[in-house]
Amino acid sequence: MSRESEEAETPGADAAPRTGAMPGDAALPGRLTEPLRTELVAFRRDLHMHPELGNQEFRTTAAIKDRLEQAGLKPRVLSMGTGLVCDIGTDSAPGRPLFAIRADIDALPIPDTKSGVPYRSTVPDRAHACGHDVHTTTVLGAGLVLAELDRQGLLTQPVRLLFQPAEEVLPGGAADAIECGVLDGVGKIIAVHCDPRVDAGSIGLRAGPITSACDRIEVALDGPGGHTARPHLTTDMVTAAAKLAIEVPALLSRRVDSRSGLALTWGRITAGHAPNVIPQHAELSGTVRCLDLAGWRAAPDMVHAAIDEVATLHRAKSQIDYIRGVPPVVNDPAVTELLRDAHAARRGSYAIEDTEQSLGGEDFSWYLEHVPGAMARLGVRTPGDTTRRDLHRGDFDVDEEAITAGVELFTAAALLEGLGAR
Repeated sequence: MSRESEEAETPGADAAPRTGAMPGDAALPGRLTEPLRTELVAFRRDLHMHPELGNQEFRTTAAIKDRLEQAGLKPRVLSMGTGLVCDIGTDSAPGRPLFAIRADIDALPIPDTKSGVPYRSTVPDRAHACGHDVHTTTVLGAGLVLAELDRQGLLTQPVRLLFQPAEEVLPGGAADAIECGVLDGVGKIIAVHCDPRVDAGSIGLRAGPITSACDRIEVALDGPGGHTARPHLTTDMVTAAAKLAIEVPALLSRRVDSRSGLALTWGRITAGHAPNVIPQHAELSGTVRCLDLAGWRAAPDMVHAAIDEVATLHRAKSQIDYIRGVPPVVNDPAVTELLRDAHAARRGSYAIEDTEQSLGGEDFSWYLEHVPGAMARLGVRTPGDTTRRDLHRGDFDVDEEAITAGVELFTAAALLEGLGAR
């Protein structure tokens, strides 16, 4: 991308087209000035250095609130104490449904293993390893640009900025935010999620399901233990746990329509303390993911039955805690096209990829149970970089050009919605 010099005098937005603008950009104001671009990169790095877990995002919430108030806006902290909403343009376009732009603000409980960067996490065993710092910064930046456009009389679509806590905590902070009324008056909602497989400056789009349902499962196995010399007198707990770990996913693959993509994957298994003692207890935990709603609704009963069968076969008593998570994110086709038009206006259609449905879960799905909306995959990979920095890894990082692309996607979408382009 060309990082041409910015000519506008406003602090956050250009009201007129410039030489070197992106394809289709002449009709749309709202591209970033260089000072705001620099500020947003610094804001993202500050968040990255100070990650906070779900429902503990007090510093993050305060930082967002402070910057919005500096811009003359009136953010409102959610009743649970973290997260906030902020409306823009309600006086300029009274009575129109709000166009919501959502970010998630929490981090993950894993260590930051990056080296050689000045913004590495300063909090032990905490990291923004899923890109929520980028999501937050893009929505903040869009809000600052749109507020400036509103002051110039160029915003005809009222917008709600939504900074949501606890996305990483099942069943997701979105449900709590909805109970707080964040969707009151909202007509449509959009969001992005970082994608390390897509180059910075580009986005991935898909109408229909773009993520999967995700539940969590905890299994406890119990039975009489004993000496490893006499396994026939015991419940061979290690073997029982190993068989359950292997055979339950295999059983499920034959009991559910393969098109539903139901997958049980274990992330933890524990049993025993000594090499010559058969333990009395074992534990397994993992996730159940599913591509469609029908399979997701049927999953708890099928998983319970399969676990009970295998446990009984090996004379173990099973106790199952099946924790419901989130349904799939199902992108509304019309809102997906709005995002396509918005990004094409900023960067050209060549910067848009068709993306596949992933098995990752996202609580943005709860909003789409109430209003139409869509999520785009925001490219964060440096073009030409072959280093693999996947989500939920301690070395995850982004090309910060993604911040500019995300801000301009959001502002273009709001402007196009206001023009009645949909």
